[in-house]
Amino acid sequence: MSQPTNFRTVGQTMRKKDSMQLLLGKGVYTDDIVRSRSPLVVKLLRSPHANAIVQSIRTDIAKKVPGVVDVYTWEDVPQKRFAIAGQTFPEPSPYDRLILDRHVRFVGDAVAIVAAEDEKAAQKALKLIKVEYQVLEPLLDFRTAKDNPLLVHPEEDWFPPCPVGGDNRRNLVASGLEQDGDVDAVMADCDIVIDRTYHTRAFNQAMMETFRSYCEMDVYGRLHVISSTQIVFHTRRILSNALGIPKSRIRVEKPRIGGGFGAKQTAVCDVYPAFVALKTGRPAEIIYTREESQIAGSPRHEMQVRVRLGASKEGRIRVLDLYTLSNSGAYGEHGPTTVGLSGHKSIPLYTASLEAFRFGYDVVYTNVQAAGAYRGYGATQGLFALESAVNELAEKLGQDPTRLRDANMLREGMYMPAYYGETARACALDRCMERCRQIFDWEHKYPVRDMGDGRIRAAGVAMAMQGSCISNLDVGSAVVRLADDGTFNLMIGAADMGTGCDTVLAQMTAECMDCSVDDVAVFGADTDASPYDSGSYASSTTYLTGKAVSEACDKLKKNLIGIAAELLSCPEDSLEFVKGGVKELGGEQRFVSLTQLAVKSQLNSSHTAEAAASCASPVSPPPYMVGMAEIEVDTRTGVVTVLDYKAVVDCGTPINPALARIQTEGGIVQGIGHTLMENVTYGSRGQILENSFMQYRLPTRLDMGKLQVEFESSFEPTQPFGAKSIGEIVINTPAPAIAHAIYRATGVWHRTLPITAEQIALGLET
Repeated sequence: MSQPTNFRTVGQTMRKKDSMQLLLGKGVYTDDIVRSRSPLVVKLLRSPHANAIVQSIRTDIAKKVPGVVDVYTWEDVPQKRFAIAGQTFPEPSPYDRLILDRHVRFVGDAVAIVAAEDEKAAQKALKLIKVEYQVLEPLLDFRTAKDNPLLVHPEEDWFPPCPVGGDNRRNLVASGLEQDGDVDAVMADCDIVIDRTYHTRAFNQAMMETFRSYCEMDVYGRLHVISSTQIVFHTRRILSNALGIPKSRIRVEKPRIGGGFGAKQTAVCDVYPAFVALKTGRPAEIIYTREESQIAGSPRHEMQVRVRLGASKEGRIRVLDLYTLSNSGAYGEHGPTTVGLSGHKSIPLYTASLEAFRFGYDVVYTNVQAAGAYRGYGATQGLFALESAVNELAEKLGQDPTRLRDANMLREGMYMPAYYGETARACALDRCMERCRQIFDWEHKYPVRDMGDGRIRAAGVAMAMQGSCISNLDVGSAVVRLADDGTFNLMIGAADMGTGCDTVLAQMTAECMDCSVDDVAVFGADTDASPYDSGSYASSTTYLTGKAVSEACDKLKKNLIGIAAELLSCPEDSLEFVKGGVKELGGEQRFVSLTQLAVKSQLNSSHTAEAAASCASPVSPPPYMVGMAEIEVDTRTGVVTVLDYKAVVDCGTPINPALARIQTEGGIVQGIGHTLMENVTYGSRGQILENSFMQYRLPTRLDMGKLQVEFESSFEPTQPFGAKSIGEIVINTPAPAIAHAIYRATGVWHRTLPITAEQIALGLET
């Protein structure tokens, strides 16, 4: 569906609402805001063992350190299990955590909490805590975890709030199987079967602002939390469960967030200063070091995905069979949900010719750092596998991989059995492919070119889809209020984590209320003041909260007409909302300004000058993307240089094209990092070796050549402005596209990420 052209504010590039505050270095982040309140410093003693039982722990010497307020152990905390995944109740993630547990399950698991007046005292106390461990054999290989006699969670009080196929006695967080059609029969009838297994690591989000949270008791004796979080309402529930206090006694708010990428959809650290504040009655703050964020954060789930693809000799993809094994690590947060996307957001891309599909999965516990949410949320892993398998099919058939996709790809109007039975109402994937071919100059760059001196140039391609919310579950909300001076206040529960959602939602408000974006002040997110919103995740804010903004504005217009009717002593149906106020239809055509309406709403009026709306959605319209990479491989060293990356995205109507472009560029560079350099490896005892940015290498501008992003707009009919999501899909194409290009240049398929220079060089020697 084509995009309407009559929008005034939506679809326009506008500066972010908070850009000048950030540019000028104003105090907008958690630590900026709370530093003057002199909170207690909270530090954690962490386990050096991957699997152990605390036999005894001595804290008496540590407590005598000047400046130490107290030291807490597993004996001091509530013994009620909970989950820290930011997900709508009832959570699909199992309740398998305690604030402090006698049984520690990974290197870095919390053993004790230190509260001190300053960091120096806290650090000294950590060194003086004496712990005796019963060291147990760890379970480190996720391929052997299912039904292993070594149990990560042998406890009797392990609790699954939802039936997701989990069984702690089998080391299973979740398991499932679904299919459509007779997979085995169709597979047996195919001319060509591709059967490959792909492996992706537990990549870290590496956001600039590490995990941090501040907690205090307010004047009413309630717990007040200021946290760098994407999920204020879920954090409130998590703390209520963990601490055993009512949600009504907890307030959670978030300031600016210095990056999240999904990591802050998990309440990684909030419970520790909350517990200290409750125990001492004093403000408390925890700030994770970079090392703590690397070893005890919430990285992407390591996954192994087996793809069986059956096709005709002409290249028609007839059947797909995916099995995903996901490593949840020591705890199960987000395990049951991330794995689903590995199949549901990859298989539907090939709906056009698909006769049958099967998707099975197991999510297992191991004694390594627990995984969580990361941009792409499982689709990234599944798309690397399936798109690589499709590229392998194209190479086997000697076909152009873009033309093979043309013949098999999902198109607008198609019913998608593998995507929750939804229909692709707005889909420009075919146009994305055609446009990407043009701007990339595919016909000339696809052939392999020998540049001399051992340098080979080649190109690869991939396409992707994602979603725009969690259908039939999560909620987006907004309150729009007319201020005294005729401007508007927008209150939301979604969290702007640098993505610009405050700006995008303000643009929607301005579009609806026919005003300037500068006349819309945005507030959020605060559980005491904001309307309930599930939070900023699942690519839902623009689509879902945007729908709520539109509905709230429609309600506010009706309320303002009611106020004008009182002021003019005329029927409401004789009035209409126009730019700047309300005017009379026909007759005298009297006009009441927004300022007059605001004043009247405060003087003997039966109408309120505000409106609220909440929205859920029965569907989650997918955005689509095509990416093409040109690389140069130095066959003497194995070093890969990304020379050019072109991407074309269908996100419906781009509400703010500049912000959408920045989102896309950032996601592509993240994906390149996952493909070529970022890595998480474990030592023999289960310790993470890449515990700082000295070891965990991230891509910089120097690692990226040319980068061009364009949009092929569609109009999603279930969203007032035709918008779909943009935040997550953008990370999904680099890995399969670059892996394909590396094969083209070297003749060797690499099916494990990252693909390092060493692996390429060794592959060339064999």
